[in-house]
Amino acid sequence: MRNDVPFVKAMKKTQRVDAQRNLDSLLEAAKAVFAESGVDAPVREIASRAGVGIATVYRHFPQRADLIAAVYRREIDACAAEAPALARQHDAFEALTRWLHRFTSLIATKRGLAASLNAQDPAYQALPAYFREHLEPVLQSLLTAAASAGQVRKDVDAYELLRGVANLCVPVAEVGPGFTRRMVDLLIDGLRYGASAPAP
Repeated sequence: MRNDVPFVKAMKKTQRVDAQRNLDSLLEAAKAVFAESGVDAPVREIASRAGVGIATVYRHFPQRADLIAAVYRREIDACAAEAPALARQHDAFEALTRWLHRFTSLIATKRGLAASLNAQDPAYQALPAYFREHLEPVLQSLLTAAASAGQVRKDVDAYELLRGVANLCVPVAEVGPGFTRRMVDLLIDGLRYGASAPAP
């Protein structure tokens, strides 16, 4: 086997890329399975969808809680990353509206996750802070832009709005699937009340 430094470095880089690709596939598969079947879905189902062996799942995530937490962090990161793109593509209020619906999707599709996060598992302990640290600033930036444009009121607290939208995502058995979106739309529309005209 060759042992020159450039070859070894190239091999290690390839291995890292392959490992990251496997990890991405695993997290994407877990996200889909959790959305369809809840977080108690069999690990075998997740491994099969990701195209990896069960041993690979457990090598990355020894406990189910580790996998759930990783999926949740990945979704938080993706949601946060959409805010700047939306702000570039749309006016301030439209960007805010689209992002809040994206956040709604993040909350609503995590069937069973809320109950899991209430468990006293060390894997979950950092998630509330992670949630707030990554999502509150991006929402605040969207709110500030919309308020500066005179499209929403200026006294809206980003964290309170995050909590309000999350509360509207609690499943209600007696209503159809469009209920949450309608309620979030009403909440968003209420942000217009008391908006100040932009400075000339």
